[in-house]
Amino acid sequence: QVQLVESGGGLVQPGGSLRLSCAASGFNLDYLVIGWFRQAPGREREGISCIGSSDVDTYYADSVKGRFTISRDNDKNTVYLQMNSLKPEDTAVYYCAASPHLSMCINKVVVGSWGQGTQVTVSS
Repeated sequence: QVQLVESGGGLVQPGGSLRLSCAASGFNLDYLVIGWFRQAPGREREGISCIGSSDVDTYYADSVKGRFTISRDNDKNTVYLQMNSLKPEDTAVYYCAASPHLSMCINKVVVGSWGQGTQVTVSS
């Protein structure tokens, strides 16, 4: 069973930084695309960043490009999302998910069920 657990969220001031972690349990994520999604109240879930199995292929939504960086550590079975220059509009619950395809960031077709997510709140 594909299980991913998100962590690292919190309250941060505008301009601040957070690093989210997505840890896999019960399976090896080496050969999967891992993506980060977020959902703000009243809005649809959106794919913001995905990383291919080889690290070469990455995707960033325009809203986060240049501010967020996705990376993976296959030895730790974990994917990270470094978020810098955070804005109030980044406030949302952040989720990670897996798929065989990089297109998951666009079509939101993922393997397994969505986890609990981690709350990110950007506010002064």
